[in-house]
Amino acid sequence: MPSNLGYALLGLLARAPRTGYQLSQAMREPIGFFWSASHSQVYPELAGLESARLVRHRVVDGPGPRENKQYRLTPAGRRALADWVVEPAAPPSGRDEFLLKIYSLWTAEPARARDLVTKQREQHHEMLARYQEMEQEFVRDAPSEMADPSTRQFSAYATLRRGLSFERHAIAWCDWLVEQLDAGPRRS
Repeated sequence: MPSNLGYALLGLLARAPRTGYQLSQAMREPIGFFWSASHSQVYPELAGLESARLVRHRVVDGPGPRENKQYRLTPAGRRALADWVVEPAAPPSGRDEFLLKIYSLWTAEPARARDLVTKQREQHHEMLARYQEMEQEFVRDAPSEMADPSTRQFSAYATLRRGLSFERHAIAWCDWLVEQLDAGPRRS
């Protein structure tokens, strides 16, 4: 049974064969928008997937002195991925350092608290802009496939829409928080 990282790699390989390096890059973007893994985690996971006969590799030409292994999904890997996809997901881990800080924000100087929230809002604006660029690429490159749930483009677009929605909500929440901070203390 693969780990969640293993299933992330299977999902990438279901889209196209890739080298370990290419998989590591894809773990940064697009997978990194919602799931993280380090470069050093990818190769041991690939070895485990190969031992389980969920992926295979072949040696391909590439730069550098080492051989390049290009991995592809096996039929067993595709079945394992398809079975895993429809299992209920575990609840999110619930660890959010920013929200942890907001929980105790009342202890900070108001100007510094506002600065913290403003910087966070800027980060959400930057991410929203990146997601909007990606959405334009989707609309330009595969408009009909975005509406077909049987395509990989639809699934990628579905995750992108979640990211767009999250960033818009986070910006609105930060705006509300800044308004509250700007209003200052309420005296009764």
